[in-house]
Amino acid sequence: MINISTLTYYPIKACRGFDVPASNIECMGLEHDRRMMVVTPDGEFLTQREYPRLALVTPTLKNEAVTLSAPNFESIQFTVQSSGTPSPVNIWSSNGVDAIDQGDEAAAWFSDWLGSSVRLVHIADGFKRRLNPNYAVTSDDHTGFADGYPILIISEESLQDLNSRLDSAVPMNRFRPNLVVKGCAPFAEDTWKHIRIGTVEMALVKPCPRCVVTTIDKETLAKSKEPLKTLNRYRNHELGAIFGMNTIPLNEGKIEIGMEMEIIA
Repeated sequence: MINISTLTYYPIKACRGFDVPASNIECMGLEHDRRMMVVTPDGEFLTQREYPRLALVTPTLKNEAVTLSAPNFESIQFTVQSSGTPSPVNIWSSNGVDAIDQGDEAAAWFSDWLGSSVRLVHIADGFKRRLNPNYAVTSDDHTGFADGYPILIISEESLQDLNSRLDSAVPMNRFRPNLVVKGCAPFAEDTWKHIRIGTVEMALVKPCPRCVVTTIDKETLAKSKEPLKTLNRYRNHELGAIFGMNTIPLNEGKIEIGMEMEIIA
């Protein structure tokens, strides 16, 4: 039997995530997942590649209030704004995404923490950032500020297999999945096309190619060549070194830790 073991959402792209016992699944993925993003004043998205200190930021979301905190740094709180006059932002190949600026206080906090002038934005209510049509299930499929797809699924067994090949084991947070499952063979998720969890059905549409962000320790910010070096050796794919499956919800609903996952195809 395959079950959900962990559910994680990331309120701000590239910042710390939160494990939750249950989550509503929306068209854009887990509720509140990567709806916000740090950008340059010109609207270009930022990641841990250029700013690894993003990994130390804890954005705690309660109702519509967000508290920003970081080690040895004063915390602030602000209210999320998801409607108003939008500003265009760019993320990967998605240009002109409507986003709502979260104000000068949040911008100043991130600018001070990162040592560079930045802004914090929230995807505008009603805006649909379309998925790559080569992998989308329907023309209406869309996501927030995740790299490209609403949900990332990885199995515990896949991480165990990878760690068995490393001198030093890495935690799951190197890969920032939303759904972690257990009870299957390593990398079984590569073969799944259609799954059901409770009333929610999902399509697994594309292996997730990994980048240097996986080599950054999310607690110390220390960098190494692993686990990317090993993934490149034994998980090499035409897309790159793959680990995890990009996934699209086919309907909305609620899922919880411990729920059984059914493989439909």
